[in-house]
Amino acid sequence: MVTKIMIAVDTNLLLYAHREDCEFHGLALNFMQQFSEGENRWSIPWPCIHEFLAITTHPRIFDPPSPSNLAFDCIGNWLQSPTCELIGEDQGYFEVLKRLSIQGKIAGPMIHDARVAAICIYNGIKELLTADRDFSRFSELKSRNPLT
Repeated sequence: MVTKIMIAVDTNLLLYAHREDCEFHGLALNFMQQFSEGENRWSIPWPCIHEFLAITTHPRIFDPPSPSNLAFDCIGNWLQSPTCELIGEDQGYFEVLKRLSIQGKIAGPMIHDARVAAICIYNGIKELLTADRDFSRFSELKSRNPLT
């Protein structure tokens, strides 16, 4: 019997683990190594993969930016973990996004966070590991910063 995934990892933890010039690099790298080598099932929402790639390779955000091949290799290494699964949208996701956005009065750039939260909730995720306090707006999804 396959254990249902109950934890997801947000972009910022992936980013901190990848970029040595980030303040929380050591903590995040250690966390991601333990997580990906552990026995607990975990997930990464597809939008977090896209956001990770967009941020790490952006020359206005990092100087120098991560080369695309290294950013993709980093993601590929995490996806090789036998306990990791990518999660995304499917039929029924839209209603969760709509509910979260209306209840939380979400608009503009916050829609991205609502999208990640809706994907997690739709896929049965109970906890999102993130350094972003904005996810506390979504009461249906527990968020926790493992770096503090």
